[in-house]
Amino acid sequence: MLRPLEHLNAIAKHYPDAWKQVEIFRQDRGKDLPDWPNWCFMPMAAWYSIISAQHQTGRLRLPLNLVADVANLAALGSWRYSQGVYRFDPDTFAALADTTVKGEIPSDVLLRLPEWCVYIEMPEDYRWFETRLYGFWVHLEQDTNTHRNELRFLLDTESELQPHILHIGPWTITEAVDRWLSEAKRQGEQANIVIPEFSEIGVSIENIVKSINPLVSLVLYLCSEEPEIVDPKVPDEKPHYPRPKKVKGGWRLFPPDKPKIWSIGEKTGTQLRHVNETEPSGRVVKPHLRRAHWHGFWRGPKTGERQFRYKWLSPIIVGHNDNNDDQNRIQP
Repeated sequence: MLRPLEHLNAIAKHYPDAWKQVEIFRQDRGKDLPDWPNWCFMPMAAWYSIISAQHQTGRLRLPLNLVADVANLAALGSWRYSQGVYRFDPDTFAALADTTVKGEIPSDVLLRLPEWCVYIEMPEDYRWFETRLYGFWVHLEQDTNTHRNELRFLLDTESELQPHILHIGPWTITEAVDRWLSEAKRQGEQANIVIPEFSEIGVSIENIVKSINPLVSLVLYLCSEEPEIVDPKVPDEKPHYPRPKKVKGGWRLFPPDKPKIWSIGEKTGTQLRHVNETEPSGRVVKPHLRRAHWHGFWRGPKTGERQFRYKWLSPIIVGHNDNNDDQNRIQP
């Protein structure tokens, strides 16, 4: 059984009434409850309420061990209705993970996740500090009080599930991490919970930023202009938000029978391997790759509504017809 499905089944046993409550919350959206953006499956406040109700905490704050359950249930519960597992070609993965996200985070682009929550698999040897990282869930949140947008990660490590949060906006990843830690510290003080500084456990903000940057790059690729996402069994199908079905008394979302595996960047990976396997001949310089990078651009009429697009520009083959970068660039 796939690891993400094992985790989903495990948390469903801990919170057997969660899915019924999810239906109630979503049906009350914009009615008895405030509305929220379509890209957010359900706000964290609702997941918090589900866990509070089961443990009957009333108006008391959840203890620290149950706060972790909120992050876990939010990611797994949002993923339940699509169960997309995104499996990158190894060479495409390596090229993307090595592409640094510089400058301001393209926040609007990140709001275009192909599903409410996705699970991205990692290579077998991938490490998150001292432990193996099998993969991670990523989903979007809008805080019901502040309307702050967040990109929320739940890391599937060998030892535990670890939540990490980026407060996304017109700032860098470093500032996004710093804002998350400052907010966590503030909330901890309100709840009389001591949140240790990363420096106290031997981790710096710089290390967190360096480690989370490859994950952001992978997510950006899924949200970018024309990503190469294919279902090998149904080539014409693309990921999308699940659609509710008409039932007695209204509409209802149903989870799929099993996870769906999406293949990511296979064509690009094949071309990367072909370039890397090219042998030099005589005095000809062996073709090599110029580093990939992200490129943002606006699309639409100059006087009308325009939309910001983000595209991963794959590596350029250098040393092979260098006068035409468009021809040398590996095509997705």
